[in-house]
Amino acid sequence: MTDELLSREPVLRLSIFLGVFVLMSVWECLAARRKRPVPRQRRWPGNLGVSILDGFVARLVAPAGAVGFALFVEARSFGFFHTVVWPTLVKVVVSVVVLDLAIYWQHRLFHFVPSLWRLHRMHHADVDVDVTTGARFHPFEILLSLGIKFLVIAALGAPAVSVLLFEVLLNATAMFNHSNVKVPAAVERALRCVVITPDLHRVHHSILRRETDSNFGFNLPWWDWLFRTYRAQPEAGHDGMTLGLDQFRDPEEQRLDRMLTQPFRQQDSGGETPR
Repeated sequence: MTDELLSREPVLRLSIFLGVFVLMSVWECLAARRKRPVPRQRRWPGNLGVSILDGFVARLVAPAGAVGFALFVEARSFGFFHTVVWPTLVKVVVSVVVLDLAIYWQHRLFHFVPSLWRLHRMHHADVDVDVTTGARFHPFEILLSLGIKFLVIAALGAPAVSVLLFEVLLNATAMFNHSNVKVPAAVERALRCVVITPDLHRVHHSILRRETDSNFGFNLPWWDWLFRTYRAQPEAGHDGMTLGLDQFRDPEEQRLDRMLTQPFRQQDSGGETPR
């Protein structure tokens, strides 16, 4: 079972990633929420390039990934779940929810610790937000995130299947909630009660810091409600809001080489985005 899960995990995750990516890309073409300020051909090579690089670096540093680490923890009976007798389903659900809470706080940490913000701001430097933005993260941020997930998995003793489920959900919802898609208003209102919607997360990519520092959730909106970081709408409306960061608006900043060096080049300056 262990070998089978490890061998199928990369293929399963890649298949779901590609399926969701194609679905959201087509949806964006058929029913876009906002007009594109920058053509796809200028932004997509960098966004997709860094996504491929992230996957390579993560597998190079931790070949078995978070699922492999969970199997390692299970084999050695580490973590809280090995001290209690709970049904497997309960352990899986609790693990997914706790991992999501950990990612929420990780996200807040990356906004408010200056050195971490310099890494995370590459994600926010995208001057548009679409399905590819959901995979646009600096490799160093990906490695730090992986380390945080390892700590949570070890503390919980999270079942490997719950980690696999969480990783699949995180990738899929990141692409969904970054997508430039139009969702019927009634459907959007219902959805945002249980999942982060594109309209809800787009506020987080506003050029205004007071809006950037809100809506930190990736899967569940409940943490933003609970910790008072929820913002329902942008001040300028979705059609009028400006996305991105003041200091990285040059079109050349969308190139992969420029993206990778953003944390080490310019200091924050101007606007409402400095940390």
